[in-house]
Amino acid sequence: MLSIVSRSLLSHKSLLLLYTSSSAIRGSRQFRPLRILVKRRTFAAMPPKRKATVPPNAASANNYTDSAGDRANKRSRVSKPIINYLNKEVPPEKFTAKNDENGGPAEAVAAETINADPEPAFDHSRPEERSGIVDRRYYPAEMSNERCAQYNDNEIPRPIELLNKAVEESALARTSIRDQKRGESVIHWFKRDLRIRDNTSLSKASALAKEIGKGIIGVWIMSPQDWEAHLVSPAKCDFELRSVDALRKELAELDIPLYIEVVKRRRDLPERLVGLANEWSAKNVFCNIEYEPDELRREEELVKLMSEKGINFEPQHDDCVVPPGTLKTGGGKQYAVYSPWYRNWVGYLHAHPHVLDELPIPGKNPVGFRAKYKALFDARVPDAPENKKLSDKDRERLHRLYPAGEAAALERLERFLKEKVVMYKDTRNFPSKNSTARLSVHHAAGTLAARTSVRLARDVNKTKKLDGGLQGIQSWISEVAWRDFYRHVLCHWPYVCMHKPFKFEYTNVAWEYSDPNFEAWKTGRTGYPIVDAAMRCMNTTAYMHNRLRMVTASFLAKHLLLDWRLGEQYFMLKFIDGDFSANNGGWGFASSTGVDPQPYFRVFNPWLQSEKFDEAGEFIRQWIPELRDIEGKEVHNPYAKVGTTAARTAEKNGYPKPIVDHKLARERCLARYKAGIGRDTA
Repeated sequence: MLSIVSRSLLSHKSLLLLYTSSSAIRGSRQFRPLRILVKRRTFAAMPPKRKATVPPNAASANNYTDSAGDRANKRSRVSKPIINYLNKEVPPEKFTAKNDENGGPAEAVAAETINADPEPAFDHSRPEERSGIVDRRYYPAEMSNERCAQYNDNEIPRPIELLNKAVEESALARTSIRDQKRGESVIHWFKRDLRIRDNTSLSKASALAKEIGKGIIGVWIMSPQDWEAHLVSPAKCDFELRSVDALRKELAELDIPLYIEVVKRRRDLPERLVGLANEWSAKNVFCNIEYEPDELRREEELVKLMSEKGINFEPQHDDCVVPPGTLKTGGGKQYAVYSPWYRNWVGYLHAHPHVLDELPIPGKNPVGFRAKYKALFDARVPDAPENKKLSDKDRERLHRLYPAGEAAALERLERFLKEKVVMYKDTRNFPSKNSTARLSVHHAAGTLAARTSVRLARDVNKTKKLDGGLQGIQSWISEVAWRDFYRHVLCHWPYVCMHKPFKFEYTNVAWEYSDPNFEAWKTGRTGYPIVDAAMRCMNTTAYMHNRLRMVTASFLAKHLLLDWRLGEQYFMLKFIDGDFSANNGGWGFASSTGVDPQPYFRVFNPWLQSEKFDEAGEFIRQWIPELRDIEGKEVHNPYAKVGTTAARTAEKNGYPKPIVDHKLARERCLARYKAGIGRDTA
């Protein structure tokens, strides 16, 4: 399989260098460049920034566009989006980059390719589709730019708006059910909130149960299809299962049972919750809202369905410190840039300090409740699905690195605030220093509320002002706030959760789908030490330092010009702290396709990033044994000069030469982006 690096596509005649990527991956002794001249190409002008006109294939839009917003997104099975510029040739199936491990979506692509029919559900003529960018097991074909523009222009309602509408329209009926104080129990449905402290929904459920003199029943449902659809990694599945077991034990000390069940088909989950409420004579069901479109639509369905069945379903805001939709620009719009959003976020919390107050933990269930529901206390945590299971070796290592549960989360937070936070601003960008909190895994699983983290950080500061006092604490709080920001973006622009970039016009950038290059990136064999060290670290520990996430993502999108969504998928399928909105936001920044991104013409130089943030090469030597014998700064780029001791050592130890030339890759990137969006500006 050949990957192409051009000197420039804008010149009259452009020089292309073709490298045999598979040889580079294996660490061959040298590249064999071929010199080819290509004719000058002209680029058609694209629509203005952020505005999408009706594309040439708009006739197909009639089959899926729903201006009223009454139906889920639909698309014609046979419609074909515009072919990307320069994507004239589609790589053969076996050479197309894809994610087919850990339950990745490429499994469905392979199945449809083998079992082809005259009217396939998925058009495999496009490399984006052959790569499994859209998981056809659970989702329709890729959304058009036109529909993205409709969301952007408020022409169709967002999932969170439909949930809010359902809650508002059912308010009288649900309040009437609640005020009747009927039922034998109150249910709290645990999802991404696996804790008993500072839990909005659980605290409110407990207060209502006490008011009506009944007890609480906790419910946790494992949905293997949700884990597949959301690309949850085996490491994260294992962490959640361990956290559920810790939660079960804590709840039992309060005589609160945690009922655990596996629901095989995700579509059956709402009806099953209704069935459980009826079985336990529960008239009130609480949960905390998740902000991805699938979950918002499911909770909208539950509000309506339970109301019809005489049950009050109460979804609560908890996952964000400040709920989505609360903060607006002076013009009443959602922020798309972090800095002004963050100033507003801080101002809101200063004006409403009670938002950070800790919520009461649930009290003990009434005497006799445990005996009445004795069978529920016998629930056991199930095994992970086959495609989400860890090997024994990985399980042992990750259990040691990441103790699960709320107690472990609070202990780690306390240690960070005591030992590291003061110097956080000065040390956070250096992977070898181990100076970050490593709490993202707990925020992602909900064993620790972001609200708790902000409050406790504020309380060890010299001031109650979130933007005052010690610089390290200010900096860390601002990093935690990014989590809120990306969720606010997700709610307002839901198409970012539907395989589209925030800047949807960037869909027309011609991405590459070279499997050898993708494999080199995934396995840490690109010939760029800082990139390779980061990828090897992630593949071993299920975690990557944030600075390295930016470097590796930028390298995939801009040096290799691989479709950034492949990298986005791979990170989710590997990270123990996988968080869709934060991961999507990071990839949008690195590929210049997202909200508040770096301009596309800024391309990280991996060697400079390496020298700046791993100056002594400690991190590189830790994860690349082939380079441990190289002294000094040459470890950052051992092949910089031919015939040096560093180059000979790297080659002898089997470390590959760079699979792309930085300068040529940068020039190709700029040309490709400009051609795709039709302008010089970002």
